[in-house]
Parts: sequence; structure tokens; C-alpha cells
Amino acid sequence: MNAQKLSKRLETVASFVPTGAIIADIGSDHAYLPCYLIHKKIAKRAIAGEVVKGPFETAVRQVREEGLIHKVSVRLADGLEAIDESDKVDTITIAGMGGPLIVSILEKNPSALKSVTRLILQPNIHAKVIREWAVKNNWALLDEVILEEDDKIYEVLVLQRGEMKLSEKELLLGKYLPVEKSKVFIKKWENEIANWKRVLASLNEAESTPEIDTKRGELQRLIAMVEEVIW
Repeated sequence: MNAQKLSKRLETVASFVPTGAIIADIGSDHAYLPCYLIHKKIAKRAIAGEVVKGPFETAVRQVREEGLIHKVSVRLADGLEAIDESDKVDTITIAGMGGPLIVSILEKNPSALKSVTRLILQPNIHAKVIREWAVKNNWALLDEVILEEDDKIYEVLVLQRGEMKLSEKELLLGKYLPVEKSKVFIKKWENEIANWKRVLASLNEAESTPEIDTKRGELQRLIAMVEEVIW
């Protein structure tokens, strides 16, 4: 992977960036995504935000090597602190982190989202918490993608401003993904059901307590809910 050829995961993220966007890529690592978006004339300007000094220095070198120092600004900052109001950022990408960490980044500096109209978020795990955050904060799902790369399954959530209501099932599985019901989607949730059943088997062997009984009932309910969707 490099600034000319992204991984399948980042290429999917890039596909949802609007043409002419001013983008901030938070946790940018090598700054491959911002550089790619400028090279492809998708983004007008880009910010690569990185909180760790090593990756920040790597990103600075990468941007310089790509000849993009006037188009991509690399900033050492914690999350959305990389964004200044004068940047007029309209699109934010956050990829390669857990859902709870992505949500904590969004919640830490909500004022940085003032001019933002699109969020493209790629959680490695726990996409549910992002959907929960979106519902509470007036962001609506524009699209969702699930994909597999190097034996890992990823989800990409695309959000735009707007009210949204999701059922418990949609919060867990997604709004659009259960409709498409792709092979990767089914694989992900078959694996999850198998994990839940292993936990359930161990709980069934344990001495019964109110806490264990509650946990057992919750797992049985989740298994039934997901099986109804995928089978």
C-alpha cells in the first residue's frame, strides 16, 4: 500500500469522499489516504492528524515525498484538535480504530464538527457504538459497507447530518447491511453467533446465579435475533 494504491479498506473509505472536499483524516498514520485523495483530485485540501510523534514524522516525510506540502497539512494533535475552524473542513475520515475510540474522538471536541457535513468512519470492532452515537447526535447513515481483507472483517459507516431512528437490530447489525446480506456480512455474524454459543455453553455448566441467568437470557435473545436475520 502507498499513496497511489490504497488497501481495499482505505479505498472503500476514499470512495465516499465527495469531490472537492476539504478533508481531515484523523489518525492518518502514513498520510496515504489524504495524499491519495489529492492525487486523484477528489479532495481540494487535506489535513493529516496524528497524535503519536513517530507516525506524525512518517506522515510529514510522506507528504514531502509526494510533493503535496501545499495541499496536505500534517498536524501533531489529539484527535479533532488537529482541525481549526479556519480550515473549513467538511469531511472527516477516521479509520482503523475500535468503535468506542472513534466515538471518544468525536465526543472530545464536538465544536470541530461545526462545518462538517460528512463523516466516514471505519471501525475495526464495535460499529454499534458509532450508530448509537449517531442517533443521539443527529447524524444519519447515508451508507454502510462491510468487507474482508487479509482475513479481517471491517465495516465502513458513512454519516451525514440528519435525524435517524434505529431499532435495536439495526443498531447492532446496521441499517443497510442486513438488507444486502452479503457473504461477508453473514460470515461475520455466523462467527459472532458461534462465539456467543461457546459462552452460553460455559454459562450452562456454571452454578446458577441471578447474574448468570440474566447473561444467559441476553445471549439467547441476541442469538435468536441475529439468526432470524441471516438465516
